[in-house]
Amino acid sequence: MIELGPEQIAEAAGAEIVVRGGAGHPGRAVVDSRQAGPGDLFVGLRGEHADGGEFAVAALAAGAWGVLVGTEHADGLEGGWVLAAPDPLASLGSLAREWRRQVGARVIGVTGSVGKTSVKDICATLLPGSVHASPENYNTEIGLPLTVLEAPATTDVLVLEMAMRGAGQIAELAAIAEPDVAVITNVGAVHIELLGSVEAIAAVKAEILAGLPPGGAAVVPVDAGALEPHLDGVPRLIRFGDGGDVDVLERAVGDTGTEALVSTPAGEQRFSFPFTEEYNLTNALAAIGAGIAIGASPAEMSVQASSIRFSRLRGEHVELGDGVVLVNDSYNANPVSMKAALDHLGSMPVDGRRIAVLGEMKELGPEAPEHHREVGAHAREAGVDLLVGVGEASRDYAPDQLVADPTEAAELLAPLLGSGDAVLVKGSRAAGLELVAETLPALLEVERVEG
Repeated sequence: MIELGPEQIAEAAGAEIVVRGGAGHPGRAVVDSRQAGPGDLFVGLRGEHADGGEFAVAALAAGAWGVLVGTEHADGLEGGWVLAAPDPLASLGSLAREWRRQVGARVIGVTGSVGKTSVKDICATLLPGSVHASPENYNTEIGLPLTVLEAPATTDVLVLEMAMRGAGQIAELAAIAEPDVAVITNVGAVHIELLGSVEAIAAVKAEILAGLPPGGAAVVPVDAGALEPHLDGVPRLIRFGDGGDVDVLERAVGDTGTEALVSTPAGEQRFSFPFTEEYNLTNALAAIGAGIAIGASPAEMSVQASSIRFSRLRGEHVELGDGVVLVNDSYNANPVSMKAALDHLGSMPVDGRRIAVLGEMKELGPEAPEHHREVGAHAREAGVDLLVGVGEASRDYAPDQLVADPTEAAELLAPLLGSGDAVLVKGSRAAGLELVAETLPALLEVERVEG
């Protein structure tokens, strides 16, 4: 609920009120006119292929509280509040910043090359009070302000994921979010095709640090690597990982979870986590560090630890019958996350084989073949028995089998899977490997019936 009056919204958005509508205020902001309904504020954004302002009529006809459109689209609109601004996207960000200030919640911004969505998910569960977090991957200049504008006025903590496609984007998102705590999960060779070097990537991730308030904090890995030169002058620094401020003193990994004794600047605490992956334990340390930064106690954070749930396609374990487990980690991939996922596959107790179905890793620039070769070699070191590459670029993994697309991968796997096998499915989003996880169950039913 955006509890701001029309005049406040117009002022915050830098917009002109062209047509006055009814009483009250909008419940939420939407940018897709097909989602617009009674009580919504439709923001007509200019896109690459279409201008959302052209759909304002449809939004108002659907009962929208009002619309915020480019000045050129305002004439002739009626049926609700009509606000006009030169740049609706900039207005959306400005409006979100004002609502963030009105709510007054503590804001945690999360960025990094790997793990930011999982850290955000863990924060959303562990942190006490009323927590509002980015849904799925609402982490862009559109998704982040929409997330802020959906925050209830009673929100205590806002957890906002911040993605990066180029220099200046994190700074833009931070200017909207005004984070009190900046979490940088890591810096790796992701988007290197766009930025040229890991050092350049670190500089862009470090943009989140520039606007921290005097009482703010940064949560970073013990081994910050290329990020280290950017940490001077940070108001408060909390490091997570081996030997850091937030560290694991003891751990016991079972079939479905991890029991860990965690040390923090506020004392030690036992946590029961519903995952077994080492990389998610590291993500949990980052989230606990964020909680410490806003004053949450380890005891408070441990209460809900067993309830952690991750966003879709991120390490989902799917039981396929006959003891076969599929690890669906198909949301995205880069050298760091690939190796971590393969290490987890290698650590899983299995009665059958370890099988990895790997798609291309995008945005790696001219060094992409070498990165793929390194991951392929790492798979062998991790104990992978069968490596299936999906797509021509996956040839550099040196796979046992190379297939053209996810459908062919599923059709190849179905008759090959045996009792107790574990299958990892992972690749960049563009590879579409979630189709393997979606198709396999049905194919296996056919195989078993025919068999």
